[in-house]
Amino acid sequence: MFNKNIKLIVAASIVAFAIYQFTEGNIGNGIFLLLIAAIFIFFYFKNELIILAFLQLRKQNFEGAKKYLDKITNPESALVKKQQGYFNYLNGLMVSQTNLNQAEKYFRKAIELGLSMDQDLALAKLQLAGIAASKRRKIEAEKLLGEAKKLDKHNMLKDQIVMMKQQLKRI
Repeated sequence: MFNKNIKLIVAASIVAFAIYQFTEGNIGNGIFLLLIAAIFIFFYFKNELIILAFLQLRKQNFEGAKKYLDKITNPESALVKKQQGYFNYLNGLMVSQTNLNQAEKYFRKAIELGLSMDQDLALAKLQLAGIAASKRRKIEAEKLLGEAKKLDKHNMLKDQIVMMKQQLKRI
């Protein structure tokens, strides 16, 4: 909800006031204020709206997730680089049901910005491979599928990768 820089300014102000409380002998107040500052620092690295959108996706509530993502009006200023990647990743997942061209743009941008987990990166590449296959770009789809297979270390996407390879044989 807040700009990423505002979160840091608020956290620094709270820490400064906590130090003042320590010097005045109010140890309990200082500790409590440090915990509050930690919340702002946590939300600097993990955006609250993206977390809420992920929770809505776990419930298969795409409308609710889209609502939270739409609240982020300017992702470049409100989010750090990895969060921007996840913002585009989630938007790609939402749009992939209706508009493949837009979904491809979102997934490419997410891969370019970077995703923290290999599993998410593998899923993004698998989605791009599916989009490329639907557009009859077999070589690109095979390349993306190979990259997704390398990133899928826990074999969570094994069935989808095998199914995609079978579909590519028909092209």
